[in-house]
This record gives sequence, C-alpha cells and structure tokens, in this order.
Amino acid sequence: MRVLPFFLFPQCLLRRMRFSSALLRSTALELTILAGHLLLYPSGLTPERRAEDDRDPAETATITGPDRPPVVLLHGFVDNRSVFVLLRRSLARHGWRRIEALNYSPLTCDIRVAAELLARHVEEICARTGHQQVDVVGHSLGGLIARYYVQRLGGDTRVRTLVTLGTPHSGTHVAQLMSAHPIVRQMLPGSSVIEELRKPAEGCCTRFVSFWSDLDHLMAPVESACVQHPDLIVQNVRVSGIGHLALPVHPAVAAGIRQALESAETEAGATGAVSVA
Repeated sequence: MRVLPFFLFPQCLLRRMRFSSALLRSTALELTILAGHLLLYPSGLTPERRAEDDRDPAETATITGPDRPPVVLLHGFVDNRSVFVLLRRSLARHGWRRIEALNYSPLTCDIRVAAELLARHVEEICARTGHQQVDVVGHSLGGLIARYYVQRLGGDTRVRTLVTLGTPHSGTHVAQLMSAHPIVRQMLPGSSVIEELRKPAEGCCTRFVSFWSDLDHLMAPVESACVQHPDLIVQNVRVSGIGHLALPVHPAVAAGIRQALESAETEAGATGAVSVA
C-alpha cells in the first residue's frame, strides 16, 4: 500500500475539490443544454429545404471575406440537425456562406450505410455549389460516420477537413448500455467498424481535428475520442470543463472549430487544448 507524505495531502485534497467543482458545473450545464435541446428537437426532424440564397438575414449580416468550402454538419445517435443551431449561427456570422446539415434516420442500423448517404449528400453539394471539396463537422456518432466515409469510401478527395466532437474513434465501453441497437454495437471497442478504421490509410489527404473532453462521460475512456492513426493528419484538441452535450454548442469550442476550418495546414500528431473554465 502506497502512503503519501503528509505534506502532499493538502495538494491531493485541493485537486479533488477542483475536479468535483468542475464536475458539478459540467453536470449542471449538461442538464441545461439537454432541456434546451429537447425544446428545439422537433424543429430539426424534417430535412433542410432552404434554397441557396434563402438564409436568415441575421446570419448573413456580417458575411465578408473569401468564399469558403461548404460546411456539412452531421449529428449523433438519435439526434438531428437541431443540435447545431448555435454552431451554425456562429459559423454564418463569421463568414461561412454555405452551411448544410444532414439528417439520417435513427433507424439506421449500420455506420457504413450512413456513410454512403453522406457520400451522396456531399456529391450533391459539390455539384450544386461548384466547390470541389467540403468541410465536415460531426458530433459523436456523426464523426464516426464521416470518418468511415473519408477512410473507407474515398471521401478524402471531397473532404478537406473533418472536425469531430466527442466521437468514439477507438470505441466506447458506454455503448454496452445501449447495445440492443446495431449501430451502437458498432461503437464498441473492437467492433468490425472500429477495426476497419484501424487499417492502413496511406495517402489520405483529409485533415482530422478531434475535440475531446476530459469530462465526457459517454466516452470510456475519455481518450477514445482522440484519433490515433499513423497514416492520418491529426490534431487532437483537449477541451476542459464541459461534457458531451456541450461540445457542439459551447462558444469556446465553436471558436476552436472556426480556427480549425480556417487553418491551411495541420501537422500530423499535433495537439491542442481549449479551456472553458
């Protein structure tokens, strides 16, 4: 049994108190976000049908600068596009002119099928806008679907940057709690999909930026939300002080996403951090 020196006890106690305080704040924020999202959820059930120039004037009032690639937003398990209301508005107010969200059915049972749907959606966007590439932001399962498209379906030719938020890149043991659903079983460590994503991906030109939170209780372990692959261009960004639901709505994370999308180059193996305390 290891016994700590007496003078270290106050330091250990202080660290535990800080962690407990951060955990309480994070939990309160998660519950608040959940309540708000439940109110918005019905508004996101139907697919987007807005025309190219039929945008909210409040979103486009300050649009200036270059015509950036379209941004595709992809939600997580049993969610819909309403989860990106705040992120979408943040991007629009900072110069992004084309932002589109894709809904996939909660009855979808295979990540591969959802990735094929994403592939068709991206091709349609490129044909309609004239852009050769898009950027993708995926929350939770949405990031895993987008990664499968990029790595396994040739999507790296279309996706310039893939940003993932709390995505179980290595699988999460929490998925065992809902493993009755086939697509949730694919998020378990060692699943066939996770193993496919471990395969070589030489020449993959998509840049990966993965935001992971130290208080994300849907990731077990929390580091499973990091991308670990020798062939990929990766930046893993640690977020402190918020949970899983806050990742797509917190302004500090939104600022990090904007910076990631604006970045011309990302070095392989780079890391970063975002503090929201």
